[in-house]
Amino acid sequence: MKTLSTFTRGSFQHILMGIILTALVVSFTGCGSDIQFPIKVGENPESITKGFDDNYYVTVMNGSVEGDAELVEISKDGTLKVFAKGFNEPKGIAYVGGHLYFSDVTRVWKVDKDGKTQVFADKEDFPEDVLYLNDVSVDGEGKGIYVVDMGATKYMRDENSNLWPLDSEEAKLVPELGRIYHIDLEGNVTIAQDTSPLLLNPNGVGIDNDGNMMVGEFFKGNFLVTRNGQLTPLKGQFRGADAVEQDSKGNYYVSSWQQGKVWKIDGETEESTVLIEGLESAADFYLEEDKGRLLLPDMKTGLVHSVDIN
Repeated sequence: MKTLSTFTRGSFQHILMGIILTALVVSFTGCGSDIQFPIKVGENPESITKGFDDNYYVTVMNGSVEGDAELVEISKDGTLKVFAKGFNEPKGIAYVGGHLYFSDVTRVWKVDKDGKTQVFADKEDFPEDVLYLNDVSVDGEGKGIYVVDMGATKYMRDENSNLWPLDSEEAKLVPELGRIYHIDLEGNVTIAQDTSPLLLNPNGVGIDNDGNMMVGEFFKGNFLVTRNGQLTPLKGQFRGADAVEQDSKGNYYVSSWQQGKVWKIDGETEESTVLIEGLESAADFYLEEDKGRLLLPDMKTGLVHSVDIN
């Protein structure tokens, strides 16, 4: 009886300790639980990045009314709030030097941790006429940002908003006006990549593992990498190319706004695999490699998706 009583008390204590530890684990996990994607963030979200306190920030264009666009924060527990507002068509966004930077048609905004905004670079600060600023990316040294000017976007599509066939007469009329600018953290603007036949309407920009520039060309669908000082296309064609990235293993990623797809491209063979398709408009994603995913806005649905990259 004594043996049974001792065994019972020991078993009870063991079970009780297990329950307590389980509760602690559940509680801890709940406090740090990840956001449940997809998540609705507003009307026409375009780009997402991680910023202050590891929260996420999304440029949301909303409607066509001037000044109605917003910068939306998604906190680590999935809570949404308007972090800043009063923009027109905010697009590419990046976080560097303790501030968020994003493009807005012909200007670039700078936002601090309290949501205070200021114009970082305006139209007249650029050395050439800018027509349609889009993607923004941190440079390879964290000393500034790259900003894409898509150029003359009005020539890309027919009356049904479809891209002209590449062998059409209309495609020959698309002018070479796309450029990529560098802006240092003091606001000095220079041309990082001038016009090129390969760069009619650039959209996405990024830096690869070797410090080379990557560009997603929207109209022709090229994924371009600067090699030996020259823009060089990877295999494949990704018309409507939007975001571009490379992971630590050398794999590339590109989305197509026009096709509603995202591809993963092998860094050695350059063979591509579709990661997700069937979206209405796959916009400017954020590569979160430590969590094995891309965070991807689908602009036309207003949702941000999590896309598995493994």
